[in-house]
Amino acid sequence: MVFKTPLRCSCAASETISEGKLSSLFKNSRKLTASFPETASQDYELTVENQNDLKNFLKENCKSGKINLEEARYFFGYMIHTQPTPPMSSFNLLFGALARNRNYDDVIMFYKRLDATGMRADFITLNILINCFVNMNRVCDALVVFGCILRRDFRPNAVTFTSLIKGLCAENRIKEATWMFKNMVVFGCRPNVVTYGTLINGLCRSGNTGVALKLHEKMVSGSDERGLISKPNIVCYSSIIDGLCKEGLVDKAKELFLEMKCKGIRPDVVVCTSLIHGFCCAGNLEEAKSLFIGMLDQGLQPNLLTFNVMIDWLCKEGKINEANGLLELMIQRGLDPDTFTYNALMDGYCLVGEIDAARDIFVSMDSKECKHDVVSYNILMNGYCKSSKVEEAMNLYWQMISKRVRQVVVTYNTLLTGLFQAGKVGDARKLFDEMQLYNVAPNLSTYNIFIDGLCKNNCVSDAVELFHTLEKSKFEFGIEIVNCLIDGLFKAGRLGSAWELFDKLPHKRLVPTVVTYSIMINGLCREGKLEKANDLLLDMEKNGCAPNVVTFNTLMRGFIQNNETAKVVELLYKMAERNLVPDASTFSIVVDLLARDEKYRECLNLLPSFAIQEPKGS
Repeated sequence: MVFKTPLRCSCAASETISEGKLSSLFKNSRKLTASFPETASQDYELTVENQNDLKNFLKENCKSGKINLEEARYFFGYMIHTQPTPPMSSFNLLFGALARNRNYDDVIMFYKRLDATGMRADFITLNILINCFVNMNRVCDALVVFGCILRRDFRPNAVTFTSLIKGLCAENRIKEATWMFKNMVVFGCRPNVVTYGTLINGLCRSGNTGVALKLHEKMVSGSDERGLISKPNIVCYSSIIDGLCKEGLVDKAKELFLEMKCKGIRPDVVVCTSLIHGFCCAGNLEEAKSLFIGMLDQGLQPNLLTFNVMIDWLCKEGKINEANGLLELMIQRGLDPDTFTYNALMDGYCLVGEIDAARDIFVSMDSKECKHDVVSYNILMNGYCKSSKVEEAMNLYWQMISKRVRQVVVTYNTLLTGLFQAGKVGDARKLFDEMQLYNVAPNLSTYNIFIDGLCKNNCVSDAVELFHTLEKSKFEFGIEIVNCLIDGLFKAGRLGSAWELFDKLPHKRLVPTVVTYSIMINGLCREGKLEKANDLLLDMEKNGCAPNVVTFNTLMRGFIQNNETAKVVELLYKMAERNLVPDASTFSIVVDLLARDEKYRECLNLLPSFAIQEPKGS
């Protein structure tokens, strides 16, 4: 975590500014919608009543944050025109209230007006400005204000550094944020728990969870080389647990969760939701359910995100009834389902083949004032295509266009798949052309689908032509496209072209996969070239590509069709040696093998034994 990285500021705001003046920061800020009079007498009466109103406004409204822009502008105008001018602390109360209400631009414009009167900002004012610039994603300007703090011999505190570290992390300038954190002590300031939490959150969001974890461990120990440090709080634990879950390190996340509870820190809904999502992504739905139920038992109210995570994963597992039960519970607890909720349920119904139920949810979203997004359309179109209802899918596509929901590449990939499966090659070509009309660029999957669809619909020549067009345009395609084309060439009886394409793979910097070899072996077997197919099996192993059960099944089926039973038995032994698990196709081949031999009992004794596989979930 030691970085000798100077803080850099490349924006225009980094220009030299005069002592006590920050006017150069405000050149590009928007104009105030309220106008300020040149003299107080035009709009403001400097009466005792007005002064009392101002005191009440600052003391009650600003401290509570219950202000609106109109009254803020009125009282600010009154303050800069009254004599004597109120102290800077009064202006800070106003600026602080506006900043808490996220009116950052107004704070900056008010300060610009105040600066023009000659009043000097104090340390609190400058801290407020830093906070505003950071929240406006203008960390360069915040650093300029920080420079002003140093020139005026103010001592920056933990609040100053925490704001700057937050801004640097937001711009993914993690090294600079860490440098500033490490060098706080140089300015006579020690980080507090909020500073630690801010840096830990930034590290985790930028994929530096390992570094964040080391920082957390120092906090847990309570000291480092510089002395005592703050203990981690719920924010620190929440950030690291979320980061670990996103990186798939769910066991470590669970360990920290238990550590947090042992230290008496009560989990909140944010940390529980992160861990629930982590469990779901790791395939541990039961543990996610257990934690969710634990939240309810402990009186911790799950939020919309928590329910959405659970409903989404229950739907992905096909547990649609449980998902609906959670939906009812969610509504009972006063939470309104959103578009994501309904999308998850639609996806679940499509997964279990209940396309009509998915359509009902889609239709009901209008009555619930829940807008369809592109995901809603894509899910239902995919469901229709998989149910061989491509016409309904295309109707949805036109509805989508009429409602001005912008299509994405997934939309076209889904529809192209459905059209090719339905044999509608002409419609697929037309849709492919429409992608350019709507400025949606085809991706690797699009070309893969298109070439595969052409091959499977006896348009191999067109597929080859498209492939060559991609080559000439230097499009970076993967081995998947080549696999589709080789398979299509074999099925079209163009063995030579398929073999030529396979031989050229090294020149295209493509490495054949187990799928590539399986396609080649299948094509050779269909052409009766069994010896060459068997040689290819040996070659793939020499090249470091392990055959799978599909590869062996393909080759065994070729040998059995040519009554070479000895070769089939030999391949079965090779499968057993490699601990490959036979599938239904393998058993079918064995049954076929035994049926061909009158002395099937003797043949049965020749077969190898396979290791017993434990069923999943046992």
